Amino acid sequence: MKFLNGMLMEFKECFSRKAAFQWFVVIVVGLMVRTDHLGVTSIIRGLMLAPDYMNLIGFFRSSAWTLEVLTKKWCELVKNHAPVMKQGDAVILVGDGVKQAKEGRRMPGVKHQHQESEDSSKSEYMWGHLFGAVGILAGVGDKVFCLPLALRIQDGVKTIFGWSKQPERQTSHVTEMIRLAHATARAFGKAILLLDRLFLTIPALQTLDTLNAQGQSLHIVTKAKRNCVAYYPAEARTGQRGRPRKRGAAVKVFDLFESALFLSAEIALYGRLEQIRYHSIDLLWGQGLYKRLRFVLVDYDNTQTVLVSTDLALEPLDIIKLYSRRFGIESMFREMKQVVCAFAYRFWSKHMPKLNRFRKKTDTDPLSQVCDRRARERIKLAVKAIEGFMFFAAVATGLLQLISLYFSGSGELSNLRYMRTYRNSIVSEATVADFLRKNFFRLLHSQPDLGINRIISAKQSKNFPFCSLSVAS
Repeated sequence: MKFLNGMLMEFKECFSRKAAFQWFVVIVVGLMVRTDHLGVTSIIRGLMLAPDYMNLIGFFRSSAWTLEVLTKKWCELVKNHAPVMKQGDAVILVGDGVKQAKEGRRMPGVKHQHQESEDSSKSEYMWGHLFGAVGILAGVGDKVFCLPLALRIQDGVKTIFGWSKQPERQTSHVTEMIRLAHATARAFGKAILLLDRLFLTIPALQTLDTLNAQGQSLHIVTKAKRNCVAYYPAEARTGQRGRPRKRGAAVKVFDLFESALFLSAEIALYGRLEQIRYHSIDLLWGQGLYKRLRFVLVDYDNTQTVLVSTDLALEPLDIIKLYSRRFGIESMFREMKQVVCAFAYRFWSKHMPKLNRFRKKTDTDPLSQVCDRRARERIKLAVKAIEGFMFFAAVATGLLQLISLYFSGSGELSNLRYMRTYRNSIVSEATVADFLRKNFFRLLHSQPDLGINRIISAKQSKNFPFCSLSVAS
């Protein structure tokens, strides 16, 4: 509890008003301990607060905080307190997009989305939000978590951010992901970003080069598509007139599996030793860009895969090990959905044009017809509320992960029941959340001097016997 109190109290300087900071503490703790997920009122029920719904809702649109300042502080805390994994002197970030179905007719950012997932329980198309998320790998021993750092809506809001003249929020999902990861990496210094094959595009690499030119060092490790075409470096020409050639002959990268000389190695992948065959080659990629990238051809478990790295100094086996860690962000999404229920938000605005499910792509965007300044401000505040709620859920998830890493096997956490597969060392986020839901008030009552205890007790309803004991203590 002292660790949780210390982490949350560090955010106090990020708020211009004391009341806003107190609501922040209540919301983050409430997301960790609530037992139902029926809107933000579940926080009131979970902490036995006095019914102050309007002030709680108003906090998400408050001008006392900004998402950029809170994200910067959270990254600093993770850097100082989390056992982050490193490759050399670079931290390991993971980025990916996640789609959440939403049926709100006046909810900003709702758009017709295509589901790439092969899960049979998901429909091929749905209406909802597309979030870009960035996390960082941190762990002890064999247990590695992907701590969420930042989440942003990256589709369906270009017109809204155009009102504020924010060009960085009006580009594609791919380039916005690079920008978000680059901004997040500033708190950590040199970083490597793990991405899936969707993000190997010319705009993404151009954005990466532009941002790195400002002094930050960020490299990406991703995967190539089956139709990937690269180019051999151009041969030097002497005694010939004309401009030097930018590239050599073209080659389909997957065709190299038939002619390349492979090396064999045994490395740890997904928690066990595996025998693989690999071949590394540096080629130019991107029509007109011709950026030198390192391609690693991997033959593993009767599957052929090509990994790509912008860092030419990375060894092939390191690239393979790094990419095997990318799946950590999928586990992070699962815990955010199932444990914290981070996507159970319902923020909307009456000024938002009603969603037309039959609107064609050639039709005019209804948001372009919103000209009233006050209406625009209210719509932007609804977007802020959604992204703010997601950030608070990310902090709650990260704190559950840090508690698991630091306190598993000590004190009361050593005797917890297992929820899925028995593990002797590090418990899961769900196990920590289950423990807090059953013991949080007892722990608060035993340490009445903690700042979070005073904040929560002051907002609790005096009709509950335990609350009066907590306030008296």
